[in-house]
Parts: sequence; structure tokens; C-alpha cells
Amino acid sequence: MNDDGTDKPHDPAAASAFSVKPLMFMAFVCSMAMMVFVALAGPIARVLDLPPWQIGAAMTIAGVGWMVMARVWGGLSDSHGRRPVLLLGLAGFTLSYLLLALFIDLALRTAMAPLLALAGLLAGRGIAGLFYAAVPATSTALVADHTRPEERTSALAAIGASSAAGMVVGPGLAGLVAPFGLSLPFHVTAVLPVIALLLIWLTLPAARHNPAPARQRLRLLAPRLRRPMMVAFAAMFSVSVAQIIVGFFALDRLGLGPVEAARAAGLALAAVGISLVCAQVVLRRLGWPPARLIRIGALIGGTGFASAMLAVNPPMLWASYAFAAFGMGWVYPSVPALAANSVEAHEQGAAAGTVAAAQGLGTILGPIAGTLVYGLGAGLPYALVGALLVTTALWRRRDAAPTPNDP
Repeated sequence: MNDDGTDKPHDPAAASAFSVKPLMFMAFVCSMAMMVFVALAGPIARVLDLPPWQIGAAMTIAGVGWMVMARVWGGLSDSHGRRPVLLLGLAGFTLSYLLLALFIDLALRTAMAPLLALAGLLAGRGIAGLFYAAVPATSTALVADHTRPEERTSALAAIGASSAAGMVVGPGLAGLVAPFGLSLPFHVTAVLPVIALLLIWLTLPAARHNPAPARQRLRLLAPRLRRPMMVAFAAMFSVSVAQIIVGFFALDRLGLGPVEAARAAGLALAAVGISLVCAQVVLRRLGWPPARLIRIGALIGGTGFASAMLAVNPPMLWASYAFAAFGMGWVYPSVPALAANSVEAHEQGAAAGTVAAAQGLGTILGPIAGTLVYGLGAGLPYALVGALLVTTALWRRRDAAPTPNDP
């Protein structure tokens, strides 16, 4: 770590050794693995005889781990270096996802008691969330270490596009393979994080680490991070709601069977991934500042999600998700860029962890709120997230500039 508190190498030759491509591959495979569970959550819940709120709790527990540990991992990467923290977090996620995949297969094959199945899903998702929290926080800090402020949104968009590609492949794979067994997609995707772990270990440069001088710790509610935190929460809350209810919406509103609903939900989430990739390709060409991308993207996303409540067939549902995702594709990479541009070099890990914690809170409350509101009406969760995102787009404040005395 440099004297300014970053992991940026001291010499140009070392700096050129850093590449965002391994981070892109890691984002791709982790997103793919996580989205398989999301795409199959509804049908798995029906097979295991779990009500919507219980599978919602299984989704939520990962967000709890993410929220609790995000700032911890980010702070550790500031003090101990990005590489070891990223490797530890990714290794833990790889092992926990593999164990979760094996448990889901066992539960589906043995007609496991619902209470035991729920306990296993909660444990597996919770542990995975604890370790996964290190991945986005440390990756964002790495990009901030090695890019100039005006380059960060584009670099983060590249990682976001890779994550979006995983959102295409994961649900698409789930939809195609699910007819041969609901557990089969988990077997296929469980090996991918292992490959990502090996790639990161082999290619991520071991930057020289010199602990930065002691400084006042960045507060969780520091004024200069309030806007990024609010947008991060709103975005993740909205997407979590849309993810958890899509399978149930296909079952109940569209009148599909479990396998057909799994396919419809998987293709809807695949459409999201395709649209996210397109949005982030456009973003990299526009060169707009993060605040502008957030305003316009949230407005598009809110309109798209609100329109999903009017869907009466799978193509309409897919179109609504794709339109919403285009807007969210502008929001997601802009939020960490906005946060990174608001803090000093030695605070990048803590800032990235703070944003990730806000996202984790969104993943906690989103599935719970989505499933509870769904009980009042199948289309109401879409109206809720549409209103939230439009409000986020219209709410403005002057973003605070980074100052040494504003912890």
C-alpha cells in the first residue's frame, strides 16, 4: 500500500500489471451462480412446500451477511491489502456455494421436511453472503486504486457488464436445464467460482503493502456518502423485490406450472442481463458524470418495473424487465463511482464497503417487503419499486466534496 493509503503500485511498470479482466470474470461467474438460485427460488419453494415468506427469508439472509460484513471487508482491505482480502472472501464464497448446492440437491431428492430444508437454505445463503461481501467491496476499491476519477464509472461499468452477462447465462441456463432437474443447474455452476478463485490468485498482482498512517475512520453516515448510500439501497431493494416475486408472478398471474414458471422467470432475468450489458456499453460511450446517469437511469428503471404489473403473458413480463434493467444498468456502476469520487485514497475500501452495506440492506428488506406486499396483490410489488425509483431519480442534493476533516 502506498503512503496515500492505496494499493496502487509505486512504479508505472507495476501499475501496468493490473488488469480489470480477472475482476470481470469473477463478477461473471459469481453473478451466474447467485442468479441460478434466484431464478429457481419460486419453483424450489413449491417443491419443498415452503411459503413465499420463507423463501424470501432465505433470500434475505444473504443480504444480512452482506450488510454486516461489507464495511469490515472494505476496512480490512484498506489496512491489510486488497489481494489477500479478496482471495479470502472469494474462497469462502466458493466453498459455501458448493455446500449450498449439495444441500439443495439432497433436499429435492429426499423430500426433506420443510423446516429442515428452510434451516439449511438459511445457513447456506447466510454464510455465502458473509464471504461474498468481500468481493464487490474489494473489487471496487481495487478499481478506485488504479483509475482516475473520470475513468472509474467506465471501469466499473465493465465489471458491471460482466456481472450482467452472468445474469444472462445463469437464469438462461436454469431455464434450459431445469426440466431435467431443479438441482442440475446448481451442479453446473458450483465449479465456476473455483475457476475464478484460481484466476484471481494467479493474475492479481501482489502490490507492495505498507500500512497507511493512522487516520480518523470514515463514519457509516458520513454526509458525503449519504447520496450514494440512498441510491445503492433503493436500487438493490427494487431489484431484490423484482427477483424474488418474478417466479411467483409467473405461477399466479400468468397461470404457469412450476417448470414453465421456472423457464419464464429464468428468461425474464436473462432479458435483464442482456439489457444490462447493452446499457453499460452505451454508458461507456456517453461519458456522463455519475449523478446524471443515476437520475436518468433510476427514472427508466422505475418506469420499467411499474409496467410489469400490467403483464398478462411472458413476453410482456420479459419486455418490462428488460426496459427496467436498461435504466438500472446506468445506476449500478455510477453509485460506487460517485462514492469513490467523494472520499480520499486511504478511504476507498471503507467507502466501497459502506455502499455495499447499503446494498446489503436492500437485499434484506427487498425480499421481505416484496413477498409481504405480494400477498396483497400480485402487481403491487412492481408499483412499490417503481415509485421508489422514480422518487430516487427526482430527489436531488448537492453531493459533498471530499474533505480531510469530514470522516
